[in-house]
Amino acid sequence: MPNQPISCPVCEIHAESTFRVEGMDCHEEVALIDRRLKGLPGLERYRADVMLGRLVVTYDAAKLSTSAIAEAVAATGMRAWLEHEAPTRVSERQGARARQSLLAVSGAALAVGFGLELAGVARPAAMLCFGVAIGTGGGYWAGRAWSAARMFALDINVLMLIAVVGAIAIGQWSEAATVTFLFAIAQWLETFNMERARHAIRALMELAPAEALVRRDGRDVRVAVDDVSVGDVVVVRPGEKVPLDAMVVAGASDVNQAPITGESMPVAKAPGAEVFAGTINGAGALEVRVTHLRRDSTLARIIDLVQHAQSERAPSQTFVERFARVYTPAVVALAAALAIVPPLVFDQPFTTWAYRALVLLVISCPCALVISTPVSIVSALAGAARKGVLIKGGRHLETLARVACVAFDKTGTLTRGTPEVTRIEPINGATAREVLRVAAALEARSSHPIAQAILRRAVREGIVTPAGERHEALPGLGAEGVVDGEPALAGNHRLFEERGLCSAVQEKHLAAMEDDGYTVVMVAHRGRAIGVLAVADSARDAGPAAVEALRAGGLAHIVMLTGDQAATAGRIAAELGITEVRAGLMPEEKVAAVRELKAAYGSVAMVGDGVNDAPALAAADVGIAMGAAGSDTALETADIALMADELLRIPYALRLSRATVRTIQLNIALSIGLKAVFLGLAAVGMATLWMAVAADMGASLLVIANGLRLLRFD
Repeated sequence: MPNQPISCPVCEIHAESTFRVEGMDCHEEVALIDRRLKGLPGLERYRADVMLGRLVVTYDAAKLSTSAIAEAVAATGMRAWLEHEAPTRVSERQGARARQSLLAVSGAALAVGFGLELAGVARPAAMLCFGVAIGTGGGYWAGRAWSAARMFALDINVLMLIAVVGAIAIGQWSEAATVTFLFAIAQWLETFNMERARHAIRALMELAPAEALVRRDGRDVRVAVDDVSVGDVVVVRPGEKVPLDAMVVAGASDVNQAPITGESMPVAKAPGAEVFAGTINGAGALEVRVTHLRRDSTLARIIDLVQHAQSERAPSQTFVERFARVYTPAVVALAAALAIVPPLVFDQPFTTWAYRALVLLVISCPCALVISTPVSIVSALAGAARKGVLIKGGRHLETLARVACVAFDKTGTLTRGTPEVTRIEPINGATAREVLRVAAALEARSSHPIAQAILRRAVREGIVTPAGERHEALPGLGAEGVVDGEPALAGNHRLFEERGLCSAVQEKHLAAMEDDGYTVVMVAHRGRAIGVLAVADSARDAGPAAVEALRAGGLAHIVMLTGDQAATAGRIAAELGITEVRAGLMPEEKVAAVRELKAAYGSVAMVGDGVNDAPALAAADVGIAMGAAGSDTALETADIALMADELLRIPYALRLSRATVRTIQLNIALSIGLKAVFLGLAAVGMATLWMAVAADMGASLLVIANGLRLLRFD
């Protein structure tokens, strides 16, 4: 039996490292990295992130080192370093200035060369200037071209190198210099624009401060955020950022939560309130007790989800990459045929057809096409995250654009989730204030949601609640006690029937309120009924505007799904302008309802709180969770998470998704259209090398700029 290698699981050391990669601005560069990494011993998997210029590698540290990974990347002509060991901003700026200087020299030499040609000076002098332009401009990309050529990869750098060398070979020095300079400019501009897109996501990472003012042994000590423990008390001064997720233990202030939730107005914070890392404290000082470490904070989860979301392939992106894999080899083959067939078969001038073939080689690069989709998707995802809408990938963004029906849960989604006293009907000569005063006195010590609603209304009305005496809870019925020295009673219809306190007037108010979907509380004092209170969960203020905005956006089917009774659901739906209501649904029935809506209307989005609605959210084509900032479950289970309870973010997300799809379609059309035009022009000899480079550069810059507009979509 042949010797078999013995695997030693104990010896395996699984590690994951994140590298920053300089020069990885296109998926062609990813293909080069893939070729170099594929054969490394100990490599398990890797994920290349073009938009952030990052490479996440999982490997066996016993067989593979980070330096070996960096060397493999360097062999492609790019540069990699561990993210936490990134070069300083100063060295990055110095490198950028050096490259700009080379570009300036190349441009100046090109201009002098053309000037000498026009002046009729001896050709060698002009050729020398063009040679300087080629040498300095080519230094921007020739190294990568050589690395790719050694791996037999036909990327844009190799194609441009062939075009430049070919132009020199047929005596077109000015063309070669022009192509070199324009391509270097294109590379620089593309890198510049890509950095703008990357900055949008990096800005999220820099939201939270690096240090925190921690109270230890009676003293306030400033320490690194990574050294803060759960349970530590942190002091947040006016105007400072909250360093970690925490609970307020002392102080009061308004906190700007826009960086996390997208809310436009500051939120009042007092002891017991939750605050998030990266939010901005207002005018008051706060003492907060840390609840999550940096890596577990809401902000950290958002950043992680955004990073994973932008690396997820959208359907349009998959199509583009498949197209590009066929397009480039086909055009290269056509260029070869164009250079060989006419001179050999039809005795045409070789120089003429070789030049046309070189133009085709330049046109064969699909850079603009390949970058058209990811730059649009990443810009949309980053722009949405800034506004408190976390979309977990291009696939969900594109699916949302096709949604024909939105289904809403009611409680806590379309409504506030807390009951309020909405109507008071006094009888037997009493006043509304008297009815509310007696009810509040009886409920002063109760924690029941309806009791709390009565107390909140009394506070808003400025009613001083007398201290009720001999209070007794009546389970399933209500409560009784003594108010102002007289017996008092508050409860449901059954309680008042048992006590013989019902009257025709009272029954009339009761029936009207129940028909409208309200919970009714009857109140009696001094042995007689004095009034009826209607208690109900109320619709969110932004609800009608959100529904109207969805309809204005062309969404004809808006449905409410709720486990509440039909009367209550109907009242809320009428307030919001929703005409289709399905009430009395158990969780599994909501799932069935979502499936029925999909069968009837097509693609369906379900909006809920992400916790008890999780099955229905999962059944929908797109699950949208509201108020996810404080919910781990909602962040993990939903396809789209609204960090704040703001219904108007839903029509915003829908409009953004449609704008993104339109932008992608326009970018693809522009990229393919320009290529098609220049393929035709090149074949008939009407396109020059520099025109082809300018068109390729223009297409790339155009699609990037068009995609970046989504960062500012509102």
